[in-house]
Amino acid sequence: MVKAKMKNANIASILRDIAFLLEMEEGEDNSNIVFKIRSYKRASDVIANLSSNVEEVYATHGLKGLMQIPSVGKAIALKIEEYLTTGKIQYLDELKSKTDIDIDGFYGLEGIGPKTIKIVYDKLGIRDLSGLEKAASGGKLRSIRGFSEKKEEVILKKIQLFKKGRSRYLLGEVYPLIKQIETRLLKFNEVKNAVVAGSFRRMKETVGDIDFVVACNDVEKVMDYFVSMPEIDEVLGKGSTKTFVRLNNGMDADLLVVPEESFGSALQYFTGSKEHGVAMRKIALAKGLHLNEWGIFDNSQHRIAGSTEEEVYQTLDLEWIPPEMRENLGEVELAKKGAKGLPKLIEYNDLKGDLQVHSNSTDGTMSIEEMALAANEKFGLQYIVITDHTKSLKLTNGLDEKQLLDQANRIAEVNDRIRRVPDKTERQLINEVDLSRSTPRTKSNNFRILSGAEVNIMRDGSLDIANNVLDKLDIVGAAIHSNFSQPIEVQTDRLIKAARNPSVDIIFHPTGRRINKREGYPVNIEKLVDIANDTNTILEIDAHYDRLDLKDEYVRMAIQKGVKLVIDSDAHHPVHFGFLKFGIGQARRGWAEKSSILNTMPVDELLRCLK
Repeated sequence: MVKAKMKNANIASILRDIAFLLEMEEGEDNSNIVFKIRSYKRASDVIANLSSNVEEVYATHGLKGLMQIPSVGKAIALKIEEYLTTGKIQYLDELKSKTDIDIDGFYGLEGIGPKTIKIVYDKLGIRDLSGLEKAASGGKLRSIRGFSEKKEEVILKKIQLFKKGRSRYLLGEVYPLIKQIETRLLKFNEVKNAVVAGSFRRMKETVGDIDFVVACNDVEKVMDYFVSMPEIDEVLGKGSTKTFVRLNNGMDADLLVVPEESFGSALQYFTGSKEHGVAMRKIALAKGLHLNEWGIFDNSQHRIAGSTEEEVYQTLDLEWIPPEMRENLGEVELAKKGAKGLPKLIEYNDLKGDLQVHSNSTDGTMSIEEMALAANEKFGLQYIVITDHTKSLKLTNGLDEKQLLDQANRIAEVNDRIRRVPDKTERQLINEVDLSRSTPRTKSNNFRILSGAEVNIMRDGSLDIANNVLDKLDIVGAAIHSNFSQPIEVQTDRLIKAARNPSVDIIFHPTGRRINKREGYPVNIEKLVDIANDTNTILEIDAHYDRLDLKDEYVRMAIQKGVKLVIDSDAHHPVHFGFLKFGIGQARRGWAEKSSILNTMPVDELLRCLK
C-alpha cells in the first residue's frame, strides 16, 4: 500500500503524465486516442481540485467511490486503484518505456506541446528542458523543418518564463492542500486558533512558501501533531517555537506557535507584505512603541496589545486593514483616524451570478442543465450565462450562428425545467459534484440561465459572429484567442474595436495571460480602460487561478476610471465555480467594492446595466 502521504496532487500528476505521453503518440492511432487524452486531462483537473482525499474515498467506498468522482470513468478508476494498492500503474510504465524523454520537466511549458517535444527529440535527441533551452540558445532548433528563427526565439522566451515561475506555486493549485492543513490544526484539541498567513492569506496570484500561525498552550504537542500530518513529507528543522517542513507537493512550510496573547501580532507580522509591515513599525516607533511578532510593547517592554489583529491596528490608531490590501500602496494612510477611510471591499459571498460558463456544446465537460444545477445547488448562485466558443475557434468546436440560436432556444427550455424540483437522478448528479473551493449558500428558487457567447475577436478586430445574431442573445463577451504576437498598437486596436461594437457587453480575460506560462499579448491597458468607460463596456476579472486576468493593478485602474467589472469563473466543469473566490480575492487586491462588480446584482438589474 502506498504510504498515507500520497495525496490528490500525486494522482493528478500521474494522470497528466499519461495524457502527455498519449499526446506524443497521437499520430500512431488517432481513432480513439484523442478521446483518451481528453479523458485523462479532465480527470486530472478534477482530482487536482477535489477537497476530499482520493485515498479516503477509496478506503471508504472502493472502486465505486472512485467512479463517483466527476470525469472519472471505470478505466481511470481502475488505474487509480492500481496505484493506491501497488504504488505504480503498469500502463504508465509501458508508455514511459517507449521514450526516455523527461516528461515531468516539460509539463506545464505553455505553447510547447508533446508533439513539438517529440519532434525535437526525434531530430536532435533532446530529452529534457535544459537540452531544449541550450538548443534554442545555440540556434539549433531552426534547422528543423517547420522551425524558424522567430519560432526558436519564442520557444526560448517561453522556457525562461516557465523556469522563472517554477519557484512559485499558483494560489489555486495549492489552496485545497493548505486549507486542509489549516482545518486539521483547528480541529486539534490543543490549538486555540490557527490561520495560514503570508502571501497565501493576501490572496496573491502565486505563493512561494507557507506560514502557519498557531495559538496554543502546549507547543510540543502541537508541533508533534503538525509533523505527523499526512500532508508533511519531510521535517527540515525544529526550534522552540517554530517547525520547518516540506509538504508532499514540494512546498516549504513553517509553523509558528505563539501564546494566545501574541496571536494577533504574529498573524499581522507574518501576513505581510514586508513593505506594509515596515510602514506599521514606523507608526509604532513614532508613538514610542515597538511592534514585532510577539505584540506591541511600550518603552518598559510591557506588552500592551497583540491578542488580535484588530487590537494591533487599533492601538496604532488605524482601522483594521484587510489582508488583500496590505501592500503599502496607500492603505495605511487611508486607515489612519481622520483620513478618508478604507474602501468597503467586495465580500467573498457577494456574487450572485457567473457570466462566463462553458457547456459540452463546445469544450466544456457537462451539459447546460448540469452546469446550472451545480451552480445553484452547490454554489448558491442565482444565474449563469452560457458563453460557449464561436465558430472560428475550431479547436473547441465553436458554434456558428445557427447553433448559437438553437442553443438559446434550448436554454429557454432548460429554464422552464429547472424551476421544478429536481428528480432523484438530478440530485445524485448534484451531490457528486465536489465543491472543493466554495461554501454552499442559500439556494435560489428563481435560478436563471442566460444565453450568451464567448465571441472570437479576429485578427483585424472584427467578430466571427454577425451582430444581428449576437443581439438575440442575453449577454455577449468577446475575447482574443490567437495572433498573440502582434504589436501593442494592433492588439490594443483589436480590443478597442470589439469594445466599440454595440453588440459586445464584456471583454473577457482582457490581456490573455496565463500565470507562470505566458505573459499575455501586449496591450495598452489604460487606453482600453478609457474606451471601456466611453462605450459602457464591462471588463472581466477571469477567476480561473492560472489567469486572474485582470491583474490587481489593472482592476484598481478600472475602478478609478469608473469602469464596471464582472468576476467570472470561466467554468468548463462544475468544480470550476469554486474558482470564483480567487477572482474575488483579485478584486479585493484591486480595492474593488461591491458596487464596482456588476454580477453582485440580481439578474434583472444586471441586464439593465448593459449596452
